[in-house]
Amino acid sequence: MKTYYGDREKCYKCYRPKSSCMCEYITPIQTQTKFVILMHPKEFKKVKNNTGFFTHLSLPNSHVFVGIDFSEHQAINEIIASHESYILFPSENAKNLTTSYPKSSEKPLAIFLIDSTWGCTKKIFTLSKNLQKLQHMSFSTQKTSQYEIKTQPNSLYLSTMESTLVVLELLHQHKIEQLKESELQGFLQPFFQMIAYQKAQIANPQSHAVRFKRHSQE
Repeated sequence: MKTYYGDREKCYKCYRPKSSCMCEYITPIQTQTKFVILMHPKEFKKVKNNTGFFTHLSLPNSHVFVGIDFSEHQAINEIIASHESYILFPSENAKNLTTSYPKSSEKPLAIFLIDSTWGCTKKIFTLSKNLQKLQHMSFSTQKTSQYEIKTQPNSLYLSTMESTLVVLELLHQHKIEQLKESELQGFLQPFFQMIAYQKAQIANPQSHAVRFKRHSQE
């Protein structure tokens, strides 16, 4: 399905211009774990370099909610009540998924991901009282971001989609998810294709009506 914004035709699923739609590279992965992507409105507007939508489209058992204060968000509070819920956040008290699997109840697992810059993430945490009650989850990895068109504030920071892949790999390692290696290996394909497309636009901006430039984290 297609929709139009202004004079540009866009894909209804990934919200990118149809000329750079990446849906054909997305291979959905079925998971027992529910992934909840909380997207700051500023991130929602970054259609051409946002990996939160790719993550959502790649995981059928996921939701995307856009906002800043989720305290009274009915759907989110229902998920928190019915799941053993964690939020991916590298605090001192976070349970490290790399070393052990923290789940301790019979409730299904839900992992919340905040898709925003670090500054906006802090604001979401400050305002969302329900998120403050969630247990923190983290991981340890030697991977560095492959997001060549976007400068990360720290070399160890990963994009939303890259972080999700690490979580999926660790859930598979702990036998919480039964995933195929081909699924894991292909998870970042839309991400890599997006980068390749935008690098081509940067190298030859005259070939397209829209000029891309390198973005920095706020």
